[in-house]
Amino acid sequence: MKKSPLPMQNVNRSDKNVAGKEALVKLLRWHFGHGDFRGKQLEAIQAVVSGRDCFCLMPTGGGKSICYQIPALAKPGIVLVVSPLIALMENQVMALKEKGIAAEYLSSTQATHVRNKIHEDLDSGKPSVRLLYVTPELIATKGFMLKLRKLHDRGLLNLIAIDEAHCISSWGHDFRPSYRQLSTLRDSLTDVPVLALTATAAPKVQKDVIDSLSLRNPLVLKSSFNRPNIFYEVRYKDLIDNAYTDLCNMLKSCGKICAIIYCLERTTCDDLSLHLTSTGISSAAYHAGLNSHLRSTVLDDWLSSKKQVIVATVAFGMGIDKKDVRMVCHFNVPKSMESFYQESGRAGRDQLPSRSVLYYGVDDRKKMEFLLRNSENKKSPSSSSKKPTSDFEQIVRYCEGSGCRRKKILESFGEEFPVQQCKKTCDACKHPNQVARSLEELTTTASRRHNSSRVFITSSSDNKTNEGQYSEFWNRNEDGSNSDEEISDSDDGADVVKSLAGPKLSRKLGVDEKLVLLERAEEKYNESNKQVKKSEKNAISETLRESSKQRLLNELTKVLQLLGVKEIDSQNASEFLESECYRKYSKAGKSFYYSQIASTVRWLGTASRDELMTRLSLMAREEEPSGEPILVTEPSQNIEQEDGTTYTAEPQVDEPTQLLVTSPSRSPISLPEIPSFSEFVNRRKMKHSTEGSDGKKPAKIMKLK
Repeated sequence: MKKSPLPMQNVNRSDKNVAGKEALVKLLRWHFGHGDFRGKQLEAIQAVVSGRDCFCLMPTGGGKSICYQIPALAKPGIVLVVSPLIALMENQVMALKEKGIAAEYLSSTQATHVRNKIHEDLDSGKPSVRLLYVTPELIATKGFMLKLRKLHDRGLLNLIAIDEAHCISSWGHDFRPSYRQLSTLRDSLTDVPVLALTATAAPKVQKDVIDSLSLRNPLVLKSSFNRPNIFYEVRYKDLIDNAYTDLCNMLKSCGKICAIIYCLERTTCDDLSLHLTSTGISSAAYHAGLNSHLRSTVLDDWLSSKKQVIVATVAFGMGIDKKDVRMVCHFNVPKSMESFYQESGRAGRDQLPSRSVLYYGVDDRKKMEFLLRNSENKKSPSSSSKKPTSDFEQIVRYCEGSGCRRKKILESFGEEFPVQQCKKTCDACKHPNQVARSLEELTTTASRRHNSSRVFITSSSDNKTNEGQYSEFWNRNEDGSNSDEEISDSDDGADVVKSLAGPKLSRKLGVDEKLVLLERAEEKYNESNKQVKKSEKNAISETLRESSKQRLLNELTKVLQLLGVKEIDSQNASEFLESECYRKYSKAGKSFYYSQIASTVRWLGTASRDELMTRLSLMAREEEPSGEPILVTEPSQNIEQEDGTTYTAEPQVDEPTQLLVTSPSRSPISLPEIPSFSEFVNRRKMKHSTEGSDGKKPAKIMKLK
């Protein structure tokens, strides 16, 4: 049941009466069901209602949206809310409408008639909308700025709220150039109060936001960054046999909780989601590689608790108001402490005990360092600014350093925090000995890997070093100009093996050097064995095929229910679609196969009823029993692979690439021999040469389909 709004406050009433605590609490209770304001909410609301600019810094889950939603109900007119994400706007507008509050948003994704209806309401004498959500890109357009000026001249614009205000600062972790253009709002709408809100902003970012928005004598409100209901934990990938399995076991041990898992890459999102689903955990991937319809479906399923876990890239979750998220897991190391704090803070918005888990790996750290160095060089090659890497060093210290995790988080935002107040709400305080052992093992493992990446060769008699006849000529870890994919290991161990065979050289080496050389030789030997089994490793296992069938079955069942299709057997259809993918990419390997499975799942999410019926009708044709099937196989062919080797493709009876010919009678049918492509072309040439000799024009050669 939707609540009707309380009577609008009298326009002639003084701001002092409108901003009274009693009236504001009454609105809060009626529309939002909360007994009282939290933290700095009341101070921020009273400031903007009285016409004063305000900068409000609240932690994630602190209730920032209340700070501009209550003013929209307390005073007549429109509150303009600038938001960075369309998904965020959709989510908040939908929630407000359910509470009986007139809210709308404008974006390019809306249908034309919907946008026109909103513009008509704004141009009317008495607009019904109380909160209007827009993107910074829309504000930058001349047409919309003209509309805002008209609303302002009519006295209908009473507040500009800028959500996620840290995006305006080039020092912020989510800098967006379009936010910089918001500084023009102050020039055009001089007497409209501005409310800037953010959950993460270091002191330098706070000053930059205030200056960029030209806030006049703003009330600066800062809440504590401490989230006492969140337990912080770091797990080390280098000390775990299988991070996927460890994560699955951890989620299962917590029961059917709502969780967010953040990954650095889209492929990791897809792989991890598939692995979780195959182990019985309801999950879905969410990233920019999916179309908008599928992303909306995944988000709706997760918000409505149809999906337990969402595996997403870091853009997900900003402004999403889901209060019962019990765990936020970073499967890859984040790029800064600000990013980590904001993303982990999406757990426990209802103030109940929740958990933040970060999987830290040395390889992940090196990959992120490489990306950040490249980013710095591209943005300003001549500049000495090292902000991205210095921000990343904070998160590395958080993972690799001993001591209270909570204290490290709060100190990075300039907030003092006594360790005693942690009360064992992080793994370093709850299990200090265990964390110390893990860090010691991590250091030992990293040291071994560092040493094993060094290659030694003999130097000539004219070029000797003080340490003997061996000199280090390449250290993979110190070469920042190349990624791991750009470096070939084909010759890494050749000189090592040769040097081990020389008895004179081995006598001059110390124990440590000998161990290093032995490790390199062992790695080379293992690598050669791996090359032999490379094709086996790339093969598509039955387990992968079964999990792919299950994934297709889940998606197909949902799609058939939405479209109301009952005449298709989802089990058979999913097996048919999986067989299609396997038939196309069985020889290419599991990477191409899995990519095709993911593409098929995305297609199912967007396919219409007719498209679905057309594709699945092929299944019905294959299964149609019109007589005894006669298998006709193609002759074996020599196929050349990319590496130059050839293999013979033998005819197989159970492969779906065979031609299945049915006959109403049981007598065998003699089929004409199928010519090769070269024979076909030669026959066509002979035919056209004959026609040409008769003085006729040669017909156009039809393309083979």
